[in-house]
Amino acid sequence: MKIIVCAKQVVDPETPVSAFKIDPQLRRVTPSPGIPPVVNGFDENATEAALRIKDSTGAHVTVLSVGHGFTDDGGGVPVMKKPLSMGADELVLVEDPALVNLDSFATAYVLAQAIARIGEVDLILCGRQASDWDNAQVPLILAEMLNAACVTVAQSVTVTDGVATVERILPTGYEEMEADLPAVVTVSNELGEPRYPTLRGIMAAGKKKPVYLAPADLGLDAEQLKPRLKLQDLFVPESDRRCDFIEGESEADSGRLLALKLREDGLI
Repeated sequence: MKIIVCAKQVVDPETPVSAFKIDPQLRRVTPSPGIPPVVNGFDENATEAALRIKDSTGAHVTVLSVGHGFTDDGGGVPVMKKPLSMGADELVLVEDPALVNLDSFATAYVLAQAIARIGEVDLILCGRQASDWDNAQVPLILAEMLNAACVTVAQSVTVTDGVATVERILPTGYEEMEADLPAVVTVSNELGEPRYPTLRGIMAAGKKKPVYLAPADLGLDAEQLKPRLKLQDLFVPESDRRCDFIEGESEADSGRLLALKLREDGLI
C-alpha cells in the first residue's frame, strides 16, 4: 500500500508580531532572521495519520512538497525532513523559483503531476489547511484533478480491504464515512498530537536524501502555473485600541466613575 502525504513549509505561526514583516512591493512575508520556517502543523497531523496506518499495515509513506527555498531548521537539517524523522519512508521535493507563491489551483496542479510521476498511489493525506493562508482549497482541487473521492476534516483514518474509513469532524460530534481507494483525505488536529521524532528516526532521516524534481521532470505547463486569483494587498493590520484606567477614592467610587464613563460613551 502506498500513501502520499502532501506537506508544506510555512512561516512559523509562533513568530512574534514584532518580528513579522511584509514586503509591500512583492506582497510577501519577509523571512524573520533567526526564526526558521516549519512544517505546517496540520500536515504533521496528516503525517501522523499515515504513520498509524503504516504501523498497522506496513504501508509505504512518501511525503510530497512543492515550493522553493526549502531551508534548514537552523541546525543544518532541512525543515521538510521532519516527517522522515517521524517515520516516513521517502521525501519528494518539487523545487523551482517558478513555484513560489502559487495559488491553490496551480499548487494542486503541480501536486497532481508529481503524484502521476511517483506512480500508483492508494491514499493521499493532506492537512485540513495551511497556517499561512488558511484557504483549505488545495486538497479539494487535487481530488478533482485525480478523479478521486475526497473526505475532509478527519479525526481518524483507517484502511481495510481497499476502503478508507474516516471519522469526519462535525460541530456536534463526528460522522463516519467510507471511501473506495484511491482517495484524498484532509486531516485535522483532532486526530491527536503527532509523534515526536526519536533519536533513531533522526539518525535514519539524516541518511535519507530527498528526491528533487524540477518542472521539466514533470512536464509542467507554464500556463497552468499562472494565478487565477489576484492578490490585491497584503499588510499587517494596525490597531488603534487604547485602554483607560478608571480610578476612584474607593472601589464603590471607581464603579460609579466607570458607569459615568460608559454612559458618556453611549455604552449603557
